[in-house]
Amino acid sequence: SMAKEKKKSKIGSHVIAIAFFMVMGFVLGLLIAPFIEWQLPDGISSGEKLLRIGAMLLLLYFSWFIHIVIHESGHLIGGLLSGYTFSSFRIGSFMLLKENGKLVSKRLKIAGTGGQCLMAPPEMVDGKFPVVLYNMGGSVMNLLVSLLFVPVLIAAPKGGFLALFSFLMIGMGIISGLGNGIPLHTKTVDNDGYNAISLGKSKDAMQAFWLQMKMNEQLSKGLRLKDMPDEWFQMPSDEAMKNNLVAAIGVSVCNRLMDQHRFEEADAQMAHILSIESGMIGLHRNLVICDRLYYELIHENRPDVVASFYTKEQQKFMKAMRTFPSVIRTEYAYALLVEKDQGKAVKAMEAFEKVAKTYPYPNDINSERELIQIAEDKAAA
Repeated sequence: SMAKEKKKSKIGSHVIAIAFFMVMGFVLGLLIAPFIEWQLPDGISSGEKLLRIGAMLLLLYFSWFIHIVIHESGHLIGGLLSGYTFSSFRIGSFMLLKENGKLVSKRLKIAGTGGQCLMAPPEMVDGKFPVVLYNMGGSVMNLLVSLLFVPVLIAAPKGGFLALFSFLMIGMGIISGLGNGIPLHTKTVDNDGYNAISLGKSKDAMQAFWLQMKMNEQLSKGLRLKDMPDEWFQMPSDEAMKNNLVAAIGVSVCNRLMDQHRFEEADAQMAHILSIESGMIGLHRNLVICDRLYYELIHENRPDVVASFYTKEQQKFMKAMRTFPSVIRTEYAYALLVEKDQGKAVKAMEAFEKVAKTYPYPNDINSERELIQIAEDKAAA
């Protein structure tokens, strides 16, 4: 019955999420219709109408972008107030990273995310450290900025651009603030509200969250997974893996085995975590399948097993994540060992070199180069 309850609460949170976005859409729809009429009064030429519609769309995009920056800044402020230190700040694929005490710009694209602010956590005391401000800071900032724009909207000349911009800033802030703040567990990622609740419920989750941020900090300091402390990489129990944050540690354990070239162990662990009911996010699930596919290619390369990993869904994912090093490495191995297409392999390597130039974690690139070499050796054998 525990599993039933779990499933119920999962379905419950999905329904709440869908209902929330439907209500938001409905309210915005109701507001937008008169707003558009107000912005496009009768008696203006069709040329001016087009210009105004274009400007509206631009402002819509601009206010959405500003709210991503505001959201990530909220995490940063929340973290700094809780004793965290800065690691990296990403908006879209543009990333600022602290490298040897200096800020450098890098590129990292993760499908389905607008940005991310990563910080190094303070030390744990009695298995605890402050997490609420860091997790909820983004949503709080979005909602605060929305509030600040209410008087601007009231004071702005009716029908003008300032009024439109204020309206959009309020709308986008509410959508971002509530959309990230109301606990939500979706197919690809879990939002801030979901993480905050998840952390409050379990000591395992708290430790997993801390570990994940520590690993990130070490990565940005130039360490590889295989160089990090062994005790950070203990495979959690199946029961603990049901938590979304703990599941991420399970994935890191597999990634580290790959980095150590302990492929057989890695594959067994990956097969296991894919087979159990866990809180693993879609992004991690597909990256794990990517690694299993790579191992099959360099190991037995059985066509039926390869096909079972390289499904339509997996291909779609790999296309969306085509600038991610481990995805390119797997595509490269596939071109060499299945398609036996030199031209495609060369293209994949060119893509890899392009990403390598601006990728935030050069140690990951070194790790991937070793795996690329193994695929080349296998093709040459």
